[in-house]
Amino acid sequence: MPALHFTAAPDAAEALADMRKRHPDAGPKDADIVVALGGDGFMLQTLHAFLGTGKPIYGMNLGSVGFLMNEYRAEKLIERLAAAERAIVHPLRMKAHGTKGVTEALAFNEVSLLRETRQAAKISILVDERIRIAELICDGVLVATPAGSTAYNLSAHGPILPIDAALLALTPISAFRPRRWRGALLPHRARVRFEILESAKRPVSAVADDFEVRDVSAVDVAEDRSVAMTMLYDAGHNLDERILAEQFSD
Repeated sequence: MPALHFTAAPDAAEALADMRKRHPDAGPKDADIVVALGGDGFMLQTLHAFLGTGKPIYGMNLGSVGFLMNEYRAEKLIERLAAAERAIVHPLRMKAHGTKGVTEALAFNEVSLLRETRQAAKISILVDERIRIAELICDGVLVATPAGSTAYNLSAHGPILPIDAALLALTPISAFRPRRWRGALLPHRARVRFEILESAKRPVSAVADDFEVRDVSAVDVAEDRSVAMTMLYDAGHNLDERILAEQFSD
C-alpha cells in the first residue's frame, strides 16, 4: 500500500479531516503519493510545492472547474490510485527582466503578459531570436503548455493541445493590431522573447501561473524539460481524454 500525504485548499478542510480519518498521513517527506484536495488553482500550487521531489500528485476536485483534478469520492481511494494513469508535464521557465534585474519562475499552465493601465500594451515578439511581430497592440499575450491550453489560453480563444503534443500555444489577448492575428502554434523547443515597447508609458506585468512580476521590460519564455512532474488520473479519465472531450463541449 502506498504511503499517502494529504494536502488541501483552505475551503476543503472538512474533506481533509475525513481523508485523514480513513487513511494514515505519512507526511510530505515520507509519502509515495500526494493527494491534493481543491480546485485547479490548488493543483498548480501543489505541483510547485513538490517540485523536485519525484512524488506524483493525485488531485480530487473540491473547486469549481477541476479540469486538472479527479472526481472527489472518499471511498476506494487506494483502488483508484492502483489503477491510475500517469501524465508527465513539463513547465515553462519565465525570465522576466525589470528594474530589479532578472526574475525567474516556472509555469505549468501559462506565462502571460498583461497591461497594467488603461492603455493597451505594445509588445514585440521574437521566436528563436527572429522578430515575428514587430508591434502587437493588445491587452496582453500568453504562452501556454498543453496542460494549460484549456485554461486562460482557451478563454483567449487559443487552441486546445493534446497533453503529449510537442507544442506550445502563443495566443494574443484582445489584440488590436494586427487585428486578424489569432496566435501561433510553436514547437516545444521554441524560445520566445517579448520586448515591451514604450514600457514607461504602457507598463506590463508578467505572470507565471500565480507568480507576478510588475513593470517588465522584456520576458523570455522556454519549456524546461529538465523539470518534470507526474499527475495521476482515474483510469479512462486521463488528461488526454479530458483535453479531447473539451474540444467537443459546448
